Amino acid sequence: MTEEQRQSIQGKSAVLELPPLLAIEVVSAESVKRDYQRKPLEYAAFSIPEYWIVDPLEAKVTVCLLDEGHYNQTVFTGNQQIFSLTFPELKLTAQQVLTA
Repeated sequence: MTEEQRQSIQGKSAVLELPPLLAIEVVSAESVKRDYQRKPLEYAAFSIPEYWIVDPLEAKVTVCLLDEGHYNQTVFTGNQQIFSLTFPELKLTAQQVLTA
């Protein structure tokens, strides 16, 4: 959350009026369909530039980057370093995220 976003909700309901820079969903057996199908549509409609799907069931991290209203997806597994446009200085592998 940016400082501007934090200030926009200070003393108010925790509903964001501006999109966060990144949304992360952790998949569970009950949320597979929601996290892979519905959430990307909702997040794209809210213009969230980057969305991660952390899937311990399939041992993968999917990074979704918003491009003209739709997400382009890249899947990372094992010791592959995750690439984030929003946080390019981030140095994490899929395995590090999955075991955190």
